[in-house]
Amino acid sequence: MSKFLISKYTKLEAYTPGEQPRDMKYVKLNTNESPYPASKGVIDAVSDEEVAKLNLYPDPECKFLKEKLAAYYGVDYDNVFVSNGSDEILSFAFMAFSSEETGAIFPDISYGFYKVYGDLYNVDYTQAPLKEDFTIDVNDYLNVGKTVVIANPNAPTGLSLSLEDIEKILQTNKDNVVLIDEAYIDFGGKTCAGLIDKYDNLLVVRTYSKSRSMAGARLGFALASKEIIDDLNRIKYSTNPYNINRLTLLAGAAAIDDCEYYKACCNNIIETREYSKKRLSELGFEYLDSDSNFIFARTDKINGEEYYKKLKANGVLVRHFSDPKISDYVRITIGTREQMDTLFAVTEKIFSEV
Repeated sequence: MSKFLISKYTKLEAYTPGEQPRDMKYVKLNTNESPYPASKGVIDAVSDEEVAKLNLYPDPECKFLKEKLAAYYGVDYDNVFVSNGSDEILSFAFMAFSSEETGAIFPDISYGFYKVYGDLYNVDYTQAPLKEDFTIDVNDYLNVGKTVVIANPNAPTGLSLSLEDIEKILQTNKDNVVLIDEAYIDFGGKTCAGLIDKYDNLLVVRTYSKSRSMAGARLGFALASKEIIDDLNRIKYSTNPYNINRLTLLAGAAAIDDCEYYKACCNNIIETREYSKKRLSELGFEYLDSDSNFIFARTDKINGEEYYKKLKANGVLVRHFSDPKISDYVRITIGTREQMDTLFAVTEKIFSEV
């Protein structure tokens, strides 16, 4: 670091994205991307004619896209916020609703950016431990008097909280925002978006990166009360009002029109996930019962880090985490059937050599 960095950032541990090596061609099952391309409507929307307009600023209000999202999810226009990936909403939410005084609480095993934002914005946060079976203990989040942040389904476990438990958290923290990060909700979980009219403290965060095959476009959105959306807009217009580029706005709207295509992709991923569970069992793995587009798995035949390294050496990428509580596990993104069969063939090869 340079000598110019101010002292409060010198000990900041930045988020580590999934690796993107270029030294060889990999079967990429490490970053929870969709294995399916964007729909034809999305590709057509990003036309040469629109590319030629990149000399012009995009609509800072994102009006057309917000209208599409509001209609699709059955909410009012003022209940929608659009962002540069869901990470931007998370950043704004930590900035707007947490502090040294308010604090925040989130699971100790979850999306790594929660801790990063807590440190970045000097939030007095608590990391509640998961139970032995890696489920979230809802009692840790009742009457806490802090901003609550929960990924549902959780990552990297893939396990979900029930709507009943989420309502308990909302009911007992009426003076604090409860942020439910639903990045993986379209793969088996139950969304709580229908509760935003009932609870003015609920902030639901969604992304186009997973179920809508647009990780490279960087587009997210939030559903919440008008007042919470106004708060997020206050932060947006104080930092980067043109946060979504012209082409991403067009692609995001077109993806809503092509929702049947994306539902079919999600169904294919769910079917491949169930097939992959069966194959993992046959290979001697145990795994958590995922509601997401990945599986969190371990085996007694090889430790998690060694398995990850041997897979990588054989052209297959999965995600391994160094935290001692989960270091025996790897997170395996669900790819196409062909990609998963490659993973299993390489695994059989590795097991024959250990």
